[in-house]
Amino acid sequence: MPTTDHGELTTAGRAAASEETPSGPDTTAGPTQRSRAKESRRQALLSAAASLFAVDGFNKVSLEDLGAAAGVSGPAVYRHFPGKQAVLGALLLTVSQDLLDGGRHVVADAPEPSAALARLVQFHVDFALSNPDVIRVQDRDFSNLASEDQAQVRALQRSYVEVWVDVLAGIHGTTDTAELRMRAHATFGLINSTPHSVRNHGRRMAIKSARPLLENMALAALLVTASPLAR
Repeated sequence: MPTTDHGELTTAGRAAASEETPSGPDTTAGPTQRSRAKESRRQALLSAAASLFAVDGFNKVSLEDLGAAAGVSGPAVYRHFPGKQAVLGALLLTVSQDLLDGGRHVVADAPEPSAALARLVQFHVDFALSNPDVIRVQDRDFSNLASEDQAQVRALQRSYVEVWVDVLAGIHGTTDTAELRMRAHATFGLINSTPHSVRNHGRRMAIKSARPLLENMALAALLVTASPLAR
């Protein structure tokens, strides 16, 4: 499939987008209704991108594919994003910001570090089980992001890790910060990889069974006391 969607809006794209934009005032819908409809189409495009990129990979999906999956014409995608790479950027930036905001909210509402950690684990498990396609896209297609978007995603993800590190520091006391970061990253690896197994390998495990197992395993990994292995 053609993938010449990375650059600026083409002449044909401008023309098509222009044709789908009303030339006069819309007397049937107020600004709020129009903005809601536009945001709904944008979210539909991001949802379609997550599914298509996860299955076929970024390079094999065209803007026409995205538009068809979201119920709009390919050129109409340009009304929401300047190109396919921008769609990928919006997808990963949005989820990274949502994780950071959600993590901070969880910690702010928790009465003490142990409760905050348990709620962070629940929050991240819920994210992983609900968004396996986004996790796969992040793993496989991060390198296809524009360099500026890569830097922003990394910055957001580092801030999210620090939310966990701050909570872990309240539990593990004088433990070195580098170790606390390692615990957080290892836990993300455990949680993020499991939805693929739940969905795709052998007998499918019910989400309602996977959730408590994941939460308990993650908490055990985060709370375990490190000691030298017997040799």
